[in-house]
Amino acid sequence: MEKIVSLCKRRGFIFQASEIYGGLNGVWDYGPLGTELKNNLKQYWWKVIVRDRDDVVGLDGAILTHPAALKASGHVDTFTDPMVDCRTCKARLRADQLAEKNGTKQCPNCGGRDLTEARPFNLMFQTQMGVSADPASIAYLRPETAQSIFVQFKNVLDVSRKKLPFGIAQIGKAFRNEINPRNFTFRSREFEQMELEYFCRPEQGMDLLAYWLKERIKFYEEIGINRKRLHILDVPDKDRAFYSKGTFDIEYEFPFGRQELEGVAYRTDYDLQQHIKASGKALDYFDEETKERFVPHVVEPSAGVDRTVLALICDAYDEDSAPDEKGKMETRIVMRFHPRMAPIKCAVFPLLKNKEVLVAKAREVQALLRSHMNVFYDEGGAIGRRYRRQDEIGTPFGVTIDFETLGEKGEELRDTVTLRDRDSMKQERIAIKDLVETISSKIR
Repeated sequence: MEKIVSLCKRRGFIFQASEIYGGLNGVWDYGPLGTELKNNLKQYWWKVIVRDRDDVVGLDGAILTHPAALKASGHVDTFTDPMVDCRTCKARLRADQLAEKNGTKQCPNCGGRDLTEARPFNLMFQTQMGVSADPASIAYLRPETAQSIFVQFKNVLDVSRKKLPFGIAQIGKAFRNEINPRNFTFRSREFEQMELEYFCRPEQGMDLLAYWLKERIKFYEEIGINRKRLHILDVPDKDRAFYSKGTFDIEYEFPFGRQELEGVAYRTDYDLQQHIKASGKALDYFDEETKERFVPHVVEPSAGVDRTVLALICDAYDEDSAPDEKGKMETRIVMRFHPRMAPIKCAVFPLLKNKEVLVAKAREVQALLRSHMNVFYDEGGAIGRRYRRQDEIGTPFGVTIDFETLGEKGEELRDTVTLRDRDSMKQERIAIKDLVETISSKIR
């Protein structure tokens, strides 16, 4: 894990937030490559969940949330983790994650066993709206994106004119004041979610739970996650939310252990019923065919953007051997991202930077590709070194403009380039006019 964290900073995937001021615990900034990777993930999720379907629409809800909405959902009263204090080193710890030794829980920092009794700690960030600091001005940063979907259910239903079953999808930030943020970006205080609330008739719930579990596993395979590192946990009754009739956790084998990537839960009609009771507003559905009015049930696939980005990085990281410019074998760090997830799709290299005709042609190729994909131009250093730099950030393809491109070794090779594959390091000769279609077909 240390190698991965180091690479993330060195190559501009992820930085500690406010690092020059000592950092902000549990908060992270995404650098240039991390931003591209994150956006690729979100865009593909949106394509699969919303754009490629007729039964799902989108929503972008507010982060600031009315306290009454979170009171109705149960977050104000019950969204807590058990917390203890270590009397020896004064650390505050999450009680249910402490290791035991000889049947006694101990502090992971100092090894002390003098701990306070566990008490509930509410995980929501509270703030004030307006100019006066009184109870009427309290608002919260949302702890999940789901509640704005439930609150806006009737409005979305009215304007979209969808029939059951249908879904409302959202990607957005959420905030939880975690007692112990840990494992790099896995458990953070500010994070992003990709959530779908899929509304249905009560009798459809269990079948749709199985359907969405299958769909979500397929999604992770499509973005390049190794299926062997994915595991499905059928959450037992005692560990499920009381309103859930079934929950599956999709887990990934991180370097620090198997952890949840996504939950797929059949939440019944609990959320809509809670908001109906608290608001007094109708959040039901009228079936035109059966003339029946009822409150829909919901199946929720809920994924973490940051956790999935971390899984992509961990899954992609690899080391192998490759020859340097003198033919000597050396260790090569390579990020084997699926091409559709890779931050940069193609790098363009003139063989020599001091040959103006090569540079000019390389710039032409860069301009040709740029409108179709994210392209990086690099003319600094030996060509082998440039390949290695792109391997380390996961660029799947490299295009080299050389003297053959200029026709100096035969007219039949004029306006052709070498196309290099990151994983195999094999190169093929290809016409410039065929580059866009060849590369595009591999990154979709």
